[in-house]
Amino acid sequence: MSMRNTRIPAIAVVAAAALTAAACGSGSSSPKSAGSSSTSSNASNSASSSSDSTAPATMTWWHNGTSDPVLGLWQKTADAYHAAHPNVTIKIDPIQNEQFQTKVPLALQGSNPPTLYQQWGGGGEASQLSSGKVMDLTAAASSWIGDLGPAAAGWQVKGKQYGIPYDLHVVGFWYRKDLFTKAGITAPPTTLDELNADVAKLKTAGVTPIAIGSKDRWPDAFWWESFAVRECSLDTLKTQIPALKLSDGCFKKAGEDLTAFLATKPFQNSFLGTPAQQGAGSSAGMVANGQAAMELQGDWELGTMTPLTTDKNLNSELGWFPFPAISGGQGDPKVALGGGDGFSCTTGAPPACADFLKYIDSPEVQTQIAAKSIGLPVNPAAASALTDPTLQTAFQYSHSASYIQTYFDIAMPTNVGQALDSAVADFFAGKGSPQTIVDSVSQTASGNNK
Repeated sequence: MSMRNTRIPAIAVVAAAALTAAACGSGSSSPKSAGSSSTSSNASNSASSSSDSTAPATMTWWHNGTSDPVLGLWQKTADAYHAAHPNVTIKIDPIQNEQFQTKVPLALQGSNPPTLYQQWGGGGEASQLSSGKVMDLTAAASSWIGDLGPAAAGWQVKGKQYGIPYDLHVVGFWYRKDLFTKAGITAPPTTLDELNADVAKLKTAGVTPIAIGSKDRWPDAFWWESFAVRECSLDTLKTQIPALKLSDGCFKKAGEDLTAFLATKPFQNSFLGTPAQQGAGSSAGMVANGQAAMELQGDWELGTMTPLTTDKNLNSELGWFPFPAISGGQGDPKVALGGGDGFSCTTGAPPACADFLKYIDSPEVQTQIAAKSIGLPVNPAAASALTDPTLQTAFQYSHSASYIQTYFDIAMPTNVGQALDSAVADFFAGKGSPQTIVDSVSQTASGNNK
């Protein structure tokens, strides 16, 4: 899939299922019962006890968790909330991830939209506001939204909160510690110069430095976006991406950086024909099986790699580090590239809808999200449930980030984001230039306004 708003959540679900199966040795992934007396009590304590939020209500819930562990977790979460608030009934409608692209806009234009639905924020969320059916959650979440840190900003439009994230994803390098050691690399690179030097060391040691799944095209976007986040100042990112005019020279410079990096030939042979996640020969499989030292991917990649190898020591052999700083770049090295999953309420929703979202972000539910590796918990109170040291590193980076730049194709309207992704993928295939990548945004945006 080429669109990150439909791709990332699906990957997270598949990765979580794979990781759970590998860890448990069976197809069972039953979480601790959210309907138990202790969890029900926690739901009551975490959620508002006001009469408004517990008034009789029936809510319909659209989410993309069509398989376990997500499917089971959301059912038990709804059951626990109902047990603590007997007057509130939640009817769940799991929907295939790809269908959200068409179902949500149609539902928001109709007379009977769901009470709450899956939301990825950014430009998609902003475009939904024109329906007049997306609830402003700013006041309802004001007392606790600050606990989520910078992640919540991705679900804001003009400073108002129209969605609430429940998990977080960040992009960085997964790497093999054993292959770094073989090449004489003693620590992960913190600058682009160091990364280039490590690529050379790995080649000298006979190791493919970096794997990439360019057959699927979407992994290519991570590279250009990461360079842009390091080249562009925070103010530039915050102003020009929403304006859909990448006129600052830093965006073109990101393409020039990418040109220079590609010239070092850091990837495997025939990388344009390599899939990202399907099979042992994918880029994920190459790292999992020790055939490449690094891969620039999201935090979900551990769950993707696990079923692609027979190596039982994989987790201990992996490490993670953020995209390095660029000398002379205006970007803040503490800015992360990422996104996540969340939910929005519609304007006809009862007060219980916002209260239910608060419960989803409570330590009780967030701990289960972390323990099942569904995603990095958005609530730092659940961090201890991340038992894998590498995921802990990614989590710490995400929550210490000065700003989380939403994936560009999510931050922009859908067709503009698609055009950008296509331009980057074409560039990897030898078509276009740093300028054509930049121009793809303004040209497509101009077409929107005609």
